[in-house]
Amino acid sequence: MMDFEDVIKTRRSVRVYDDKEVEDEKIEKIIRAGMQAPGSRLNAEPWEFVVIKDRDTLERIGEIKPRVKNAPVAIVVLANIERAFYKTVWQQDCGAAAENMLLEAVNLGLGALWNGVATFEDIEASIAEIVGVDNETIKPYCIITVGYPGKGQENKFMDKFDESRIHYEKY
Repeated sequence: MMDFEDVIKTRRSVRVYDDKEVEDEKIEKIIRAGMQAPGSRLNAEPWEFVVIKDRDTLERIGEIKPRVKNAPVAIVVLANIERAFYKTVWQQDCGAAAENMLLEAVNLGLGALWNGVATFEDIEASIAEIVGVDNETIKPYCIITVGYPGKGQENKFMDKFDESRIHYEKY
C-alpha cells in the first residue's frame, strides 16, 4: 500500500502493459474503490461494471477504442439511468467512480488508462452492443484499461502544478 499523497502524485495514464495477468483480487479492489465514490443523491449510485479479459472482446472494443486492444483487462463503467436519482448528472457520478478506480490501480502497483466513451453517441452505442446492454437505460461512460505497466510506462511523479490557474474570490 502506498501513501495517499504518493498515489495522487504518481498516477499517470499507462498505455502499454506487460503480459502479466492481473489478479482477480486486484480487479475486485479496483471496482470496490469505484463503488466508494460519492453518488449524486440518496445513495442512488448509478454505476455498474463489466470486466473484460477475453482477448476477442478486447480486440473488438479495440477497433473502436484502440488503447483497449492490448490491455490485459478492461473495465467498462456503465450508468444505470433508471437507478440514478438525477437523470442528467450520471456522468458526474461515474466520473467520481472512475477516478477512484484509477487511484486504486496505482495503489496496487498497476497502471490504468481512462478511455472516454460518454457523449460520443456512436461510440456509446457500439460499446453498449458489445457488452450486451440497452443503450437507452444503461449508458457506457468510460473504459478503464488495467495492467502491469510496461517498460517506461511506470507510474511516476510528473509535476502538473501551475499557480497561474488558481484564482481567489473571482477569476
